[in-house]
Amino acid sequence: MRRRILQSTVLVVALTGLVLGVPLGLATWRLVEDFTRADLLVRLEDVVSVFAGRQVPPDLRVVRLAVPPDGQLVVASPSIGRSTLGPDPGPGAVVETLPMGQRGEASLAVPGEQVLQQQLQTTALVAFLVVLSVGVGVTVAMVTARRLAGPLQDVADRAARLGGGDFRPVPRRHGVPELDRVADVLDSSAEALAQLVQRERDLVGDVSHQLRSRLTALQLRLDELASHPDADPSAEAEAALEQAERLGAVLDELLQAAEVARAASAEPVDLTALLLEVGNDWQRPVESQRRALRLRVPDGLLARVTPGRVREAIGVLIDNALRYGGGTITLSARPGGSTREGMVVVEVSDTGAGVPEALAPHVFDRGVSGASSTGVGLALARALVEADGGRLELSSSQSATFALYLRVPRADDVAGSPRPVSGAVR
Repeated sequence: MRRRILQSTVLVVALTGLVLGVPLGLATWRLVEDFTRADLLVRLEDVVSVFAGRQVPPDLRVVRLAVPPDGQLVVASPSIGRSTLGPDPGPGAVVETLPMGQRGEASLAVPGEQVLQQQLQTTALVAFLVVLSVGVGVTVAMVTARRLAGPLQDVADRAARLGGGDFRPVPRRHGVPELDRVADVLDSSAEALAQLVQRERDLVGDVSHQLRSRLTALQLRLDELASHPDADPSAEAEAALEQAERLGAVLDELLQAAEVARAASAEPVDLTALLLEVGNDWQRPVESQRRALRLRVPDGLLARVTPGRVREAIGVLIDNALRYGGGTITLSARPGGSTREGMVVVEVSDTGAGVPEALAPHVFDRGVSGASSTGVGLALARALVEADGGRLELSSSQSATFALYLRVPRADDVAGSPRPVSGAVR
């Protein structure tokens, strides 16, 4: 986009310089000759006024001051003959003539090379001014392109991250009212989408819990009724129990389908590169608080996640440690081990006072906070991680440590992925 803005502006400036510069150069070329001829006529009028009415050959030295340097004055008439003052101007001279009594005339000539040199100098000055204006236009175009293209690219990247599940607000503004308004709308949309994702998770969890509870109670009652000694009620109860079991299986399939749909954007990702990028993004904010961010990430870690969701979740945890924790913040990753086979564990910890005992069981509940915050961040982070089939837990309340358990790609995920595994984060 920057190139297109620059090219279009430079093209307009160049065309404007061409359209104005060429006529101006031609007009300047003609004006130099016109000014020279006008000056010769003025000088000739002075000469004629001096010699008007004289019947003897004039002494041209009297009007030497009226003759330009390298110019030649010629006064001629049938009665007084021909008198000359000054060197021969050569071929191509610029000559002006005025009549001077009794069929006489006076002519004044200057070398054509002198006039040509003045024309070239003046035209070169015009060309220089045109080039200077084009250069100024190009400079302004570059500044304008940089001022517009950079913010537009940032807004486009923000929209792309929003589509990828990165709901973090971006406080940076660019000083362009229209683009800043778009950034404000994107932040508002991000907040609304974050709340929508959390409400969806809460609704699915509540509905599944209520349905399972009621379905379990119904199955127990039907199981008791199936053991009735009367054959007819017992047969009906067994049939109803079979339908309840089918309903439970359908519910499991629906919940699994919803989980797969939420994780549809997940793909095999180089988790090592992703975590290094997240660490680089947060390095400056952490250092501005005179804190340290340490990374302990081995090479070769893969996870099946949505990059934007993981960035958002880890960003919430680092921001939480920066606001409410203390000391060094550590971002580490490791394979899950035997207890978490098929998982990669990413941990964010700090060396602060930790999470209060009373708050620890409810730290992921929406609206629950130990400080003056909204209590939305951790709930959103858990929802984002769970959307990819992972899990977010508070593994240690003392020196608070949050652990993300992310799925490891299966062999068919890597082999069938149409995109190469990379650390590129959308």
